[in-house]
Amino acid sequence: METLVLENHTLEGYAIRTENTVLLLIKAKRGFLGCGYLSVETANKVGDAAVIVSGVKNFEDMLNAKVKAVSDAAATLGIDTTMTGRDALLKLV
Repeated sequence: METLVLENHTLEGYAIRTENTVLLLIKAKRGFLGCGYLSVETANKVGDAAVIVSGVKNFEDMLNAKVKAVSDAAATLGIDTTMTGRDALLKLV
């Protein structure tokens, strides 16, 4: 786990190495920003606010990437695919 600070908000960053890639997740108070390895469908089943970005290799990439998918719970927070990961996280804190 890595502690990340985004505009005075403390977030938890997780990087889990697999055999061929890295699974990335940044946890905020009301949900999470994850890499394309994760599934919005699963988040919808359990009611989590999940935002997915893809083509990322580290946390900085995640902040700058365009949002590719949002769960239903994330959409109710005003998050959509016109945003960056940074914009989405600011709605999740």
